[in-house]
Amino acid sequence: MYIKPKKSLGQNFLIDKNIQKKIICACNLFKEDIVLEIGAGKGDLTVLLAQSVKKVYALEIDPRLYPLLQQVADANENCQIIKSDILKFNLSKFILDNQIKQKIKVIGNIPYYISSPIIEQLIGYRKNISAAFITVQKEFGRRARAPAGSKEYGSFSCFLQYYCKCEILFEIKRNSFKPAPNVDSCFLSLEFRERPPVLVQDEGALFKLIRTAFNQRRKTLRNSLGGLVAQESLRNFLQSAGIDKNVRPEDLSLEQFASLSNSLGFCSDVGDRHACHLRKVK
Repeated sequence: MYIKPKKSLGQNFLIDKNIQKKIICACNLFKEDIVLEIGAGKGDLTVLLAQSVKKVYALEIDPRLYPLLQQVADANENCQIIKSDILKFNLSKFILDNQIKQKIKVIGNIPYYISSPIIEQLIGYRKNISAAFITVQKEFGRRARAPAGSKEYGSFSCFLQYYCKCEILFEIKRNSFKPAPNVDSCFLSLEFRERPPVLVQDEGALFKLIRTAFNQRRKTLRNSLGGLVAQESLRNFLQSAGIDKNVRPEDLSLEQFASLSNSLGFCSDVGDRHACHLRKVK
């Protein structure tokens, strides 16, 4: 049964059987695991997941694919199809309604154009998720795991690494998909932390500080934060931390941003004109 991928849904079906098997192996699945699959598509990966874990909840938004997925569910009693959009899906309620007592794993070939909103959604439900394994654009994956000082490092890197341990498990060539996207991809692992790697007094203040700094990353940190923090306080921090006064935002680590935020002691409702709103974490 041929189903033409919908560009409006960002559909790029993963057709490479070897990559499908590689994904299953990379997720380090156990028979007692419960998996939420985002974007089940035609169900190729769903079948492999059902053979590997205790339960698979396969999420799909495209009604054209429901008959194919129902065949998968009929053939695998541990598979359930969920007809929903991940961005409108209430995972906490679903877990409560289904009396799921353990943390789940999330696996999916997600639409590239909504990668960031989906990840933010998952972070919001991090108390219910142990790890997420997702296909993303290669450059997106590099941004997610980028260390301080690299050209890919930015506010998104800091935000994600605050909540997750990020690792690119392997790269995926564009011809592994149909239709082939214009870029290569990678399989990204996000292991949700029990607690952040840095201690901060106000998370909102930290993220506002980071986002404001990277809004003008070509400038020095002193100039990019000019309208948000007192220059004397910033100068004192840099001097006490042994950081060059002309340092640029991309050279500051998450730990240093946290120290700066704590030392300034301002609250997240300060400097609203510079704030870039991040979705509120549930």
